[in-house]
Amino acid sequence: MKKLLIKILSSVLKKLSQLTIWKYRPSIIGVTGSVGKTSAKLAISAVLGGERVVRYAKANFNNELGVPLTVLGDWEEIKGIFFWPKVICSSIFRLVIKVSYPEILILEYGVDRPGDMKYLLQIARPNIGVITAIGETPAHVEFFGSPDELVREKARLIEYLPTASFAILNKDDDTVTDLENKTRAHVMTFGFQKDASVRITNFENREEDERPVGITFKLEYGGGFVPVRMDGVFGRAHAYAASAAACVGLIFGLNLVKISETLKRYAPAHHRMELLPGIKYSYVIDDAYNASPLSMHAALDTLKTLPAKRHIAVLGDMLEIGKYTLEAHERVGRLAAKNLDILVTVGLRAKFIAEAARGAGMNKKNIYVFETAEEAAPEMEKLVKRGDLILVKASHSMHLEKVVAEIKAF
Repeated sequence: MKKLLIKILSSVLKKLSQLTIWKYRPSIIGVTGSVGKTSAKLAISAVLGGERVVRYAKANFNNELGVPLTVLGDWEEIKGIFFWPKVICSSIFRLVIKVSYPEILILEYGVDRPGDMKYLLQIARPNIGVITAIGETPAHVEFFGSPDELVREKARLIEYLPTASFAILNKDDDTVTDLENKTRAHVMTFGFQKDASVRITNFENREEDERPVGITFKLEYGGGFVPVRMDGVFGRAHAYAASAAACVGLIFGLNLVKISETLKRYAPAHHRMELLPGIKYSYVIDDAYNASPLSMHAALDTLKTLPAKRHIAVLGDMLEIGKYTLEAHERVGRLAAKNLDILVTVGLRAKFIAEAARGAGMNKKNIYVFETAEEAAPEMEKLVKRGDLILVKASHSMHLEKVVAEIKAF
């Protein structure tokens, strides 16, 4: 019965979204990828928000219900028994009575199963398509026969673009750049590669008084460059988001100087490489929202570059990677052994991280294994010392935000 009701609701929202787009004719920027979608969305919003009326999903609205919610209104969360009737009634009103509507929609397109992208594109077909990063073992590959099948599904975002539109691709991700021949649209690229349309150079994780404070880098385009400073964020992931947003800004007529200024408004989503003061004069990098093999490796590499007396990581299960689960977790464990002073794992799958770290030479006295966040949280409070830098990362359903709550200062 529940599945039938969701199917009916999805059909109603789909039709209302199609009619709304037909009536108001917004430009649509679509973002997909295995990692970095939300950061790219927020960076694009920061770049365009000062010049245009923009709407983007405030929550993780990237599926058959979430994408229509962003099209139909500026909803921040699904709450209460009257929520859906309210959405439907207000959407019908906006179709009957013309009201103010955003010039630009920035939509995330999530893919969990075959056919997901095709369905979302029937709701809202973008004018600009952005593919952030996919990697060798993509997230959400569980219900696909192979990573290639998942990549083909994501590639529909740019396959469906008209000739006069733009596909924006991550030049540093071979899986993404291989999709260039899948689109008729104009292609722009971003990344650290020399031949990227918008190139990132001189990247640094900044520190002051031996504490991390943010990142700096330069964006180069067409022979010119601008410095960019972003406070309170860490790792290359945010530079990638900024460079993807710069591509979009250039398409909309902004120059590099203006883009650099607008990126000062960028703020990461909660639980995504977010720096927090920790207990006992430590620091916490809260990246507890989600995890994939690609993002886990990037987070560990970032942690190692930041100053600290001890580098600690609390790592939980990576979900939705199917038959690649064992291999992916073991690879993380081997990297953890190189980058960490102390490793804490949470979850049944994360035990493979701990075992691989021991096998790679990490002292077993520095490895702590827990099955749940509830077990790990109080023990972390005892473990943390002054000067520690603690990364907390796992798939969302592992609820490692409970660990963050235990060890953050306030």
